[in-house]
Amino acid sequence: VQLQASGGGWVQPGGSLRLSCEASGRTYSGGAVGWFRQAPGKERVFVAAIQWSGGSTPYAAGVKGRFTISKDHAKNTVYLQMNRLKPEDTAVYYCAAVDRSNRLITSVLSLAATYEFWGQGTQVTVSS
Repeated sequence: VQLQASGGGWVQPGGSLRLSCEASGRTYSGGAVGWFRQAPGKERVFVAAIQWSGGSTPYAAGVKGRFTISKDHAKNTVYLQMNRLKPEDTAVYYCAAVDRSNRLITSVLSLAATYEFWGQGTQVTVSS
């Protein structure tokens, strides 16, 4: 699976951005895509995830209610709509994928080790 992330950029606090992650070369109809982010000097952390076959969509506590993850099966693309952005959202955002025929247990979707494939990352900068 190849992942192409896009949509990052600079935005003022309170603004919005939409990230896209196009997944090509999927073998199975199941599996999941997750978004992670890494701020300068910090570890990569989970943001949100979604499964191609449905189920719950977990979010990190700090983005719940502001970020929304969604998918477009026809385009093999997962989106991360980010609203009411804060300076602390500044990071490189990575999308990651796991290619499976079945649905995964929700609890594993927030673990980086679950994912087999990673995109190149897209920078999001929130500042005035």
